[in-house]
Amino acid sequence: MAEDKNELLQHYRTMREELLSAIVDLSDARMVEPSLDGWSVKDHLAHLAVWDEIRAYEVARTSAGHSSAWRMTEDQVVTYNAMAYELRRSLSLEQVRWEFETSRQHLLEAIASATERGLESSHYGEAPVRSTHEAQHAGWMTRWRAETGV
Repeated sequence: MAEDKNELLQHYRTMREELLSAIVDLSDARMVEPSLDGWSVKDHLAHLAVWDEIRAYEVARTSAGHSSAWRMTEDQVVTYNAMAYELRRSLSLEQVRWEFETSRQHLLEAIASATERGLESSHYGEAPVRSTHEAQHAGWMTRWRAETGV
C-alpha cells in the first residue's frame, strides 16, 4: 500500500523539527566536538544528509519505475556508513549545515512529486520511503545533552 504523500511530508518535517530542537543553542565548538558516542553533532548531521540524498534518489528512481539501488546487507550498511563518515568528517560545519538542509529539501521535493509506485514501501531497500532514522539520532543527541549537561 502506498504511503499518503501529505502524511509522509509531515512525518519528515516533524522529525526535522525534533532533531533541530535536540541541537538548539549548541555553540559551533559543541557542534564539532566528537563527544557524542565518538562522533560530533556535525558528523551526525552529515550522516543524515547522506541518507536523505540516497532516499531522495530512491524515491525518484522508484517513481520512474526502476528498482532500488540500495538493497544492502547489514554488513554493507556498516561499511557504507563508515566510508561516508570518513569522506565527510573533514567538511566544515558550514558545509555540513548546507548539505543537511539541502538534502532534506531534495527529499521533500522528491516525495512531493512521487508517483503512487514511488510511495509504495515494498519497492525499497535500505533507504525506505518512510524512515525514523532522524528520530533515532535526535534521541541520541537529546540523551547526550542530558548526560553531559550541555
